[in-house]
Amino acid sequence: MTPNISIQHGIKANQFQIIQQLIQVFLVGLMIGMTRTVVPGLAESEFGLAAHAFMSLAMFVVIFGVVKAIMNLLAGHLSDHFGRRKLLIIGWLAALPVPFLIYFAQSWTWILAAMVFLGINQGLCWSMALNSKLDLAKASQKGLINGLNEFAGYAAVGIAGWLAALLAEQYGAREALLGFGLTVIGLGLLLATWKVIDTHPWSQLHQKHHTQMLAEKGEASLNTPTDLKSIMHYATLKHPQLMALNQAGLVEKFVDALVWVFMPVFLLSKQLTLVQASVIIAIYGIVWGASQLITGPASDKYGRRILISGGFWLCAITALGFVWVDTIFAWSLLAALMGFGMAMLYPTLGAAVADVSEPKLRASILGIYRFWRDFGYAAGALLMGALAHYAESVVWPFYLVGISMFLSGLWVWIALKPHHYSAHP
Repeated sequence: MTPNISIQHGIKANQFQIIQQLIQVFLVGLMIGMTRTVVPGLAESEFGLAAHAFMSLAMFVVIFGVVKAIMNLLAGHLSDHFGRRKLLIIGWLAALPVPFLIYFAQSWTWILAAMVFLGINQGLCWSMALNSKLDLAKASQKGLINGLNEFAGYAAVGIAGWLAALLAEQYGAREALLGFGLTVIGLGLLLATWKVIDTHPWSQLHQKHHTQMLAEKGEASLNTPTDLKSIMHYATLKHPQLMALNQAGLVEKFVDALVWVFMPVFLLSKQLTLVQASVIIAIYGIVWGASQLITGPASDKYGRRILISGGFWLCAITALGFVWVDTIFAWSLLAALMGFGMAMLYPTLGAAVADVSEPKLRASILGIYRFWRDFGYAAGALLMGALAHYAESVVWPFYLVGISMFLSGLWVWIALKPHHYSAHP
């Protein structure tokens, strides 16, 4: 319901609701961020995972990635039919078991169960917050909106990782995650039910403008599929640019899986404290988040291709360089550069997908992109876990990520058109 609200597009015209949606994605980022460094730290100290039990350690990210990917796929399509706000509220309700499962965990299996509910929360809430902002904004503001969204989310990831580590040292890991998690969930649920409105009418207005534009040009609407299975086939195997963007989304999550699973283990193996390791990982998240305020709108002005491929190649260089240095300053610098590389590619990929999506299918196609993107958590963690297991070293995942990011960026460079996208495909 949107009583007494004028339905018009633009960030300025919808400032209050866009701020509410940014708060939502910030809170969602806090939820995932609280598990960085602290949960890998619990693996050995609380649950007795051996230092080289890389596959067992990787499984919590694999499960999170699979669940979030599936929820992204379903959420985009369902939100086109049932609206954004309902799914946002369901996403927060799904988060409620997470802090309790971690607090009362008797074994590592409990942590894996918590990741199922965290994946549902992230898939629904993050997707709805982004889709709602894209509904509200003008078509020419997609890069800026993606930049604002990812800034809010990933700055929160970095802040929460550092703050949770501090609280864990002060009060204990389980107690810290319980209190922190319940506070975040409570705020998210309260604001979602009290302040957020559904933005589906704004999406319908986008489609109306798109249809009018095609009519003025004497063109028919694109003959695109409407059922989820057909849209999945179309976006994954038939559309060359979406194919390149979907594989890029999958591979770029290798970086985040590396930071989540193996970077804490690597840094702790170098005799850094939990707080020191969390600060380095927080630098990555905060630079990633803050830089998107620059890179998101820059992609609207200068085009997507150079930022996406350049970001991939910068991440490749920093992943390879991370195991070649041995000081806190050097690791911090490389973490910052890796974060900036992610800022170059991350909001730009989402904006590029939106560029080539018809408005009436945009949420579904973005959902498919986010399915492949977050499936990268699972694929990356499995590959890195297997490689680390057989090589008996945590160093090799860094090499895998570096090579994969270089090749993926090259595919995008070849497939995407080297010019600025128009407001509509």
